[in-house]
Amino acid sequence: MIQSTKINVTAIVNAPIEIVWDAWNTPSDIMQWNSADPNWHCPASENDVRVNGKFKNRMEAKDGSFGFDFEGIYDKVELFKELAYSMNDGRKVRTVFTEKDGKTTLSTVFDAESENEVEVQKQGWQAILNSFVKYVESKKY
Repeated sequence: MIQSTKINVTAIVNAPIEIVWDAWNTPSDIMQWNSADPNWHCPASENDVRVNGKFKNRMEAKDGSFGFDFEGIYDKVELFKELAYSMNDGRKVRTVFTEKDGKTTLSTVFDAESENEVEVQKQGWQAILNSFVKYVESKKY
């Protein structure tokens, strides 16, 4: 078996873990933050957060020129701690949630794909994570 390259992205959210977890997993929230670039959006999201549950997020360029479904199946769900899933192409993703002093750190490790440079993939996933942080920190609870 070929060992794939692992990529790690991390962000700190100035919010308690319960709020971060909910915003990460609620489809109406996902549609607000799930894009790497202002020219893209996430017009649809489905998320069944349980082991063997499926998720599907529709990613589209706002001008309609391109779109794709980002989807997978959960392998591990540990409330307020960890989510792990397999994408349709077999790559694995693991996100760990840790809270300290009212702030939550998200750390995601994922298998790189072979079509794009590793640094481009890292920048794209980091941009989505940064969008998530901005969204959560701007919400009024």
